[in-house]
Amino acid sequence: MNAPSVLGSSGLLAFLQEEPGFQQIEAALETCAVCGAANWSEVAQKVAQHGGDWQLAKATLTNYGLTVEPVTAADAELAATIWAAAPSLPLGDRLGLALAMRLKAAALTADAAWSAAYDQAVVIR
Repeated sequence: MNAPSVLGSSGLLAFLQEEPGFQQIEAALETCAVCGAANWSEVAQKVAQHGGDWQLAKATLTNYGLTVEPVTAADAELAATIWAAAPSLPLGDRLGLALAMRLKAAALTADAAWSAAYDQAVVIR
């Protein structure tokens, strides 16, 4: 089985809002995709912050089979080292990249800064 795609919060939000590039996220969801717990939290917070229905968004994503991966101690340590390569990335993004690195997977995002820290980052727009 191939490694799943790791979806960042910006990619998941683009999908939920049908913003440019959402089709790439949908294609990943239709095959095999995971999201880190930190990014999951950010998506939940942003949906609620903008008056969206988190339960509906959550159901939409989980109906595709999206799984949420926990943050491991190794992920946390790797996220700290990623800071040196990409100091502008917030912790949640660095944890998402650490998950992708652990899984040896592509990381799909709408944030171009991810590509500075990970050569398998795919920027959707």
